[in-house]
Amino acid sequence: MNYKSYILEDNFNSFKNNILLFYGENEGLKKDFKNQIKSHNNNASINYLSQEEILADENNLYNKIFNKSLFYKKEIFLVEDATDKILEIVKTIENKIEDQKIYFFSQVLDKKSKLRAYFEKSKKLGIVACYNDNFISLRKIILKKLKGYTGLTPEIINFIINNTHHDRVKLNNELNKIKIYFIKKVLSKNELEQLLNIAENQDFDAIKDSAFFGDKERTNKLLSDTIISQDKSMFYLNNFNARLYKLIEIYKLNTSVEKAIELLKPPVFWKDKPNIIQQAKKWNPNKVQLLLKKTFEMELSIKRTSLINSNTLIKKLVIDTCELANAS
Repeated sequence: MNYKSYILEDNFNSFKNNILLFYGENEGLKKDFKNQIKSHNNNASINYLSQEEILADENNLYNKIFNKSLFYKKEIFLVEDATDKILEIVKTIENKIEDQKIYFFSQVLDKKSKLRAYFEKSKKLGIVACYNDNFISLRKIILKKLKGYTGLTPEIINFIINNTHHDRVKLNNELNKIKIYFIKKVLSKNELEQLLNIAENQDFDAIKDSAFFGDKERTNKLLSDTIISQDKSMFYLNNFNARLYKLIEIYKLNTSVEKAIELLKPPVFWKDKPNIIQQAKKWNPNKVQLLLKKTFEMELSIKRTSLINSNTLIKKLVIDTCELANAS
């Protein structure tokens, strides 16, 4: 049974299934659902497991599920990194559980996924697709979390969304900073720029823009002068993807680049317009799709293992972008 993520966000108790699968690329949304699960089950025992642990010892899972706790009336199980490998276990337990709730969390599952297909066809199981946020969903989060704060204008909302590059995890982190800093103050764009480390973000924006321009000399210089943080790899990837999606929107409008820029919603900041216009003319839909494939594959590599040097991968992405910009 399919559930829309936005409906479940507004009313988490609207589903009745004991087993639910959350899948997709939106890590921030999945994190929010985990928080909702915990907040709706304050008196329950929360058990955290990974697919790897379960496959290594299936009996351990069965013992935990079917041997009821003496201390808690309700037990919740959160299973990370679920793939098709765990499907047979799901089939084993789905008709045996009673009051327990089991929540599986997966990365992107394509239409060929047996796990996804099984959950979608089942009337007993629930499944929620966690796709990337759009402007409307991010605006809704900001309005909800900053309700009652003075000075929240459309310009500031657009500014926060653009600064977080449509990344819900980063958005939530930045909103927490804003709520604390402006608790008794009027929201101000100038103070927001200082609070949200705009200078650091602008350094990487400069690298990204020079790469999209195909300016090899400037790109190499900026790469050597700028520190690429290992722990911000997803922020950098989202930064690249945000520009790629913006270019796709422009091409879809099937009009002049200049006119398309004016039609975009949310509007492009005036400072960014010259860069985006120049890049849209230099690139084309085929090259954009090639780079999107690279960023998608890189995201999967980074998420699969913590041992990978994401710093090197990001630098390679910058160089590959520069070369692709100049390709015919």
